Amino acid sequence: MAAKFNGNDYPTICTEGDAYIDTQFLRLTNSSLDNDMNGSVGRATYSRPFLLRENSTGKLADFTTSFNFAIHSNNKSSYGDGLAFFIAPNGSFIGTKLAAGTTLGLPYNFASPKDTAFVAVEFDIYANPMVDPPYEHVGIDVNSLSSSITRPWKGGIKEGKRNNATISYNSTSKNLSVAFTTFVSNTSDTQVMKHFYYIIDLKQYLPDWVVVGFSASTGNYTSLNKIISWNFNSTSLGDHDSKVGIATDNQTPSAMASTNSNSKSRNKSIGLAVGLAIGGCAVMFGGLGLIRLVMWKKRETTVESSDEDPIVHELIDDEFEKGAGPRKFSYSELAQATSNFKEGEKLGEGGFGGVYKGFIPDLKSYVAVKKISRGSKQGLKEYASEVKIISRLRHRNHVQLIGWRQERKFLLVYEFMPNGSLDSHLFKEQSLLTWDARYKIAQGLASGLLSLHEEWEQCVLHRDIKSSNVMLDSNFNAKLGDFGKRPSIQQAIQVLNFEIPLPILPSKMPVATYFAPPKSLSISTDTGGSHGCQTESSNYGHNTNSSEFTTSSPAANSHPSI
Repeated sequence: MAAKFNGNDYPTICTEGDAYIDTQFLRLTNSSLDNDMNGSVGRATYSRPFLLRENSTGKLADFTTSFNFAIHSNNKSSYGDGLAFFIAPNGSFIGTKLAAGTTLGLPYNFASPKDTAFVAVEFDIYANPMVDPPYEHVGIDVNSLSSSITRPWKGGIKEGKRNNATISYNSTSKNLSVAFTTFVSNTSDTQVMKHFYYIIDLKQYLPDWVVVGFSASTGNYTSLNKIISWNFNSTSLGDHDSKVGIATDNQTPSAMASTNSNSKSRNKSIGLAVGLAIGGCAVMFGGLGLIRLVMWKKRETTVESSDEDPIVHELIDDEFEKGAGPRKFSYSELAQATSNFKEGEKLGEGGFGGVYKGFIPDLKSYVAVKKISRGSKQGLKEYASEVKIISRLRHRNHVQLIGWRQERKFLLVYEFMPNGSLDSHLFKEQSLLTWDARYKIAQGLASGLLSLHEEWEQCVLHRDIKSSNVMLDSNFNAKLGDFGKRPSIQQAIQVLNFEIPLPILPSKMPVATYFAPPKSLSISTDTGGSHGCQTESSNYGHNTNSSEFTTSSPAANSHPSI
């Protein structure tokens, strides 16, 4: 994933030890082209320090970093030792002592361990039962080479398969969250996402100014360690920069600056800028691109003019303009954010369309873009219904709507939930939820429902409470999503009595939900004040989810949704 930058603030990467940047990757240890891969140690950091804590207020920054990487043993069955993402004091040193590989290049002070200061997330591929589990794992290290918490990991090391990781820190909850890909087995090409977290107050372990980056090492057993792309974002403290990163995937830097202190250190910094050598080609292809852009714009205008629904558009515009929250995006913005709705960015498929992960540069954050299918009027009405509800809702336990787009394509832009949906953790073995986490999720869901039923100006019935509609942020806070109104029992009765026509259903129906057994066939309206609002169905759904929290088994449903 290419990192997004502002203005002319090109990032620079400083490398130490055996780390270097070639035409495609950031390599942390010697490659197979080097004479000796044994005992290789290297690290790479962003060239400018990062303000982690504001001294005057003691406030810590929040941050999120995502990177794509690969560790390759060249088909050898024995290999070592791994790589790590780390945060260390500004001016810290590369860990070169014990070249047998145990340090992963981290700045551990063997002479005075109490003076060691770093926090790292390690991807350890060498079994060392003296300090860590005897298998490949991901772990969080705090001032120690022995991890505070670990999770098993299958990284496809023999074949050098690509992996992804996202690390987030919430300064309020002191939650350090790690999400990483792992293969189902050593022989499988199927990857799944795993998650875990660790509560830590970083200001107790790190100074105000720190450096961020990667380190790696090899010992008697070796491997190739490379970073393919990297993105780092943080909240701003004062007037300091809040975004750094590199993008090396299929990009060739054309401007390079290096400073060598000695032959072993090989400190280098590289600026990602556009070289003058490609200027002539850019002019030629730019002209062709301009012609193509004009033709595409003309076609886009034709498509939009013939594919709009003025009634739905007017309804949606009216709803959004009543509030100052969500913003209107252009289609090109969202297409660029999601790599043109690339399948690889797809988070899932709902009843009315796909959901894609994207990155909005000016917001400096990831988003989830819901692409609404335009196959039927029912789909547009569902879209308008969802807009009408969520554009007015603001609660910490509701998935927040960031923006929308309605010309050409119907799109809704939500805040991104790094830990996915609750059902993926309960039923799909994505990660093991602790009892504390389950209790926290149940509390959050109850709080979100209470706000819908009693704390808003009108009572809102969600009517689709199920674990797949409960989303989890980076700190495993529960957020209720998918407010699209579903057909009610009253609508079904009207259809059976031939009072209204049969509704046009979407091509892909949502999965069954948990409705309460009807108390009678006389159903009151869904909205219209708390006095007339029948909340039993939503409460029933919440209670059903609570049983799933306890058992990690899907609840039996004798009353599926209509």
